[in-house]
Formats: sequence, C-alpha cells, structure tokens
Amino acid sequence: MNNQQSYYETMYILRPDIAEDEVTNHIDKYNKLLEEFGAKILDSQMRGKRRLAYQITKHREGIYVQLSHQGDGQHIFKIEKAMRLSEDVIRYMTIKQEGPLPTPRPSNKSISQSENKDNPDANAESKEKQPEAKPDTSTSGKDNAETKENAEP
Repeated sequence: MNNQQSYYETMYILRPDIAEDEVTNHIDKYNKLLEEFGAKILDSQMRGKRRLAYQITKHREGIYVQLSHQGDGQHIFKIEKAMRLSEDVIRYMTIKQEGPLPTPRPSNKSISQSENKDNPDANAESKEKQPEAKPDTSTSGKDNAETKENAEP
C-alpha cells in the first residue's frame, strides 16, 4: 500500500463553555458518524481551549479538535451537515491533504499517567536529584579576599 495518499483533515471548534465530558462525547459522536458513512479515522486529537482570532457568536475562546480521516469524499458533506446543525460547533473546516498518512499520536494525559504508573518512585527520584539551595555566606568581596589570604600559609 502506498503511503502517499490523499486524506482529509477536519478542524472544528466547540463552544468554550461546555464540559470536558461533553467534548469527549462530541469527538466520539463525529468519529462514529464518519465510520457509519464509510470513512476511516486516521487520527483524532483534542487541541485544547485557545483564544480565537476574532469573536465568533459572542465567544472569544474555543475548544479545537483536529480529525484526520480517509474516504471517498462523499462523507464530507454529511459530517459537515451534522456539525452545522450542532449548537456546540461554532466553526468547522475540512481540507484535502496530499502526502504521507498521519500517524496517531498518543495523548499527553495517557503518557504522563502511564509513566507514573510504571515508575511510582519517579517523583521521589526527581526530588533527590534536585540540588539543595545553599545559603550565601559571603557578605562582600573584601571579606572573601581576607579569608583567602588567611587560608593560605
């Protein structure tokens, strides 16, 4: 299978005032819709809450979600219609990409949680490796010069 294929990327922005579990529900809903329409989900990422370049329907921020998918192109109209009818989606855009297919990236939360589960002593080790703060005993440059002279026989 050739790795240089065309695929689609849909970026959509959700209202900033919805709960995190609702954001996850929206992501799952659109992923399932795409699969029902015959598309293959390549990658789905929540990019987080960001400030918008301009105000959209009285919102200054939005929750960005990026969705990479592959299909025959007929599914684009259907998924965009579902987003248009949703009150929680304030903007969406789909573009066709050419090139290597994107590889799914693990989310940051799952990486940090798996590291902590694998190595529970990681926090203790990191605390041990931190240098201790030593109090500054020197008061002036003159005192340092006198102590050096006194220290040398």
